[in-house]
Amino acid sequence: MMPAPASRRAAGPATAKGAGTRDMLLQRAAAMAARVGLEGVTIGELAGAAGMSKSGVFAHFGSREDLVRQTLDWVAARFAEQVMEPALRQPRGMPRLRAIVDGWMRWIGAQREGCVFLGAAMEYDGRPGPMRDHVCALMQRWQQALERAVAMAVEQGQLRADADAALVAFELQSLMLGLHHGRLNRPQQALAHARRAVDGLFARHAAVPADGIAAAAGNSSLP
Repeated sequence: MMPAPASRRAAGPATAKGAGTRDMLLQRAAAMAARVGLEGVTIGELAGAAGMSKSGVFAHFGSREDLVRQTLDWVAARFAEQVMEPALRQPRGMPRLRAIVDGWMRWIGAQREGCVFLGAAMEYDGRPGPMRDHVCALMQRWQQALERAVAMAVEQGQLRADADAALVAFELQSLMLGLHHGRLNRPQQALAHARRAVDGLFARHAAVPADGIAAAAGNSSLP
């Protein structure tokens, strides 16, 4: 997963309708990718789903490759809006890190038909090329954002000074992957298990006792 928002074209009064159409197409392409993967997104299928001609879709995307890349970027922008932007309004340290994880869990729970990021990682893992490079770049920036959030918690004295930010970020990634899979085989328990695992992870790296880190972080906003 990666929060970096995609760059958007400026839309003045003359292009507002076109920008709205493009956004609608990307939203439908993202829904399609969640069901069948990014490789299943085509100009023809999207045109049919949107009730448009192929030429109408081509007016917004110069090629299928451009459509697929922009679809992934559109999803990344939604992730940024729903997960990272609210978290960045929290104080640095554990409050912000907790907010990131809480938002991340809510995001996973909302992806009822599948996660586009998770699908992209599997689809392009063994397929060298520009699209794989793009997926890797997005995920690398997300990893770096997680590491920065962990490092800030260390700087605030809420996680141990010797906590390895890259390792903690990797462990968080692993737990969220477990939540994805847990939704499939243990849907009633997956979220509770993930929350307990995250609490345990933070407690192991805490610079204060477990009850102290809970007070420093604030209560989780998840039910």
